[in-house]
Amino acid sequence: MKAHRTIRTALRALRRNPMRAFLTTLGIVIGVGAVIAMMEIGAGSSQAIQKGISSMGANVLLIVPGTASTGGVSYGTGSVTTLTPQDCEAILKYCPAVRNAAPVVRARTQVVYGNRNWVPNSMSGTTREFLEIRQWTRLAEGHVFTERDILNANRVCLLGQTVARELFQGRSAIGKEIRVKNVTFRVVGVLSSKGANMVGMDQDDILLAPWTTIKYRVTGSTLETSNQSAISSASSVNTLSNLYPGDQPSLYPERSEVQAANNPMPVRFTNIDQILATAKSSEAIPTAIQQITELLRRRHHLRPDEDNDFDVRDMTEMTKTLSATTTLMTNLLLAVATISLIVGGVGIMNIMLVSVTERTREIGLRMAVGARPQDILRQFLVEAVVLCLLGGAIGILVGRGSSTLVRLLLRWPTELSIGAITAAVVVSAGVGIIFGYYPAWKASRLDPIDALRYE
Repeated sequence: MKAHRTIRTALRALRRNPMRAFLTTLGIVIGVGAVIAMMEIGAGSSQAIQKGISSMGANVLLIVPGTASTGGVSYGTGSVTTLTPQDCEAILKYCPAVRNAAPVVRARTQVVYGNRNWVPNSMSGTTREFLEIRQWTRLAEGHVFTERDILNANRVCLLGQTVARELFQGRSAIGKEIRVKNVTFRVVGVLSSKGANMVGMDQDDILLAPWTTIKYRVTGSTLETSNQSAISSASSVNTLSNLYPGDQPSLYPERSEVQAANNPMPVRFTNIDQILATAKSSEAIPTAIQQITELLRRRHHLRPDEDNDFDVRDMTEMTKTLSATTTLMTNLLLAVATISLIVGGVGIMNIMLVSVTERTREIGLRMAVGARPQDILRQFLVEAVVLCLLGGAIGILVGRGSSTLVRLLLRWPTELSIGAITAAVVVSAGVGIIFGYYPAWKASRLDPIDALRYE
């Protein structure tokens, strides 16, 4: 028998019992629909997690000062002043695996506008590269401060959506003046909304300004945001060295706080709180860490037997953990859906065996007029494959519809998976061949004489 004749004969046989054929394919419909829906939901969840990681900076490296200790008492990370803006420039220049780097000076104080005030969760002095590292280059309104603002320590700032909402109550913040620790700042831009990060912290509760402005006009020292034990130790005065107590007259009048803030005097050694860098790719993170470590050890003149006076941290472990969790959940859902496909395949095998029993005399008659065993095998195999492909086509529609409903009603992220659809078609045909082969083989092995005598 030719192929097209075999297919036509198989389809004619299936049309005899359309309800039974539909119920037979129902298991495949449910299985394929479940596979596609679970794969699309899993892919959407994975993309959401990757987006969350990217919003924090997937390839971000954080370089922080080391720990100081006196008499066995540790003051905690960042209690030594070892990082400088020149270190950041050297990392950009001499570390090929590093794409970008930005100095960061931290502060935490009250922001005042009119009769309203707010304490941002994050107040950082940095450069324009900070926004590129955090993938935050798109602003809701306004513009980013310039290199001239950084060089001149100009009193300009960018506000996050949360800070702008709390201070301005829906009005535009551009051009308005706010006070940060009695220093007036002009708002030049408002950042776009970024939402909460993976640990639930509001990323929009932030104020950004030139690092020179925060360093020289607002904080003046990194110890204000460091370990409190370090503050008390550093600020205490040894009374034994106070040989001449009492007020000593000054030859020149001292500058007021306002004069000191308006005319900052940079010191010879300027330290920063941390350096934020990003590697060129996830694979380049170990190389970037090695290059940064070797460079800073040379710049800080550390001997081979000395420990690092800085720490380099990355998000590799967090990324691996989240990716492994997503993969595990997707595989678990896929395993459950695969069980549905197996159940559907068993149902097809059962119905095909029933069909062989019902059509025994037909098989015997066809063999008596010249049909070969391989023709009978091919006919029943085609019937099983057609049933599975039909169920697969309906299952694709069911799966796509289910994932769309999940996205619209439950607001879960989903993503179209072409690979899942292709796999569903291949698996459907495979199930038809695997579970339909035994009934077809059994039909082809019937003896024509016994088949014609069958009642």
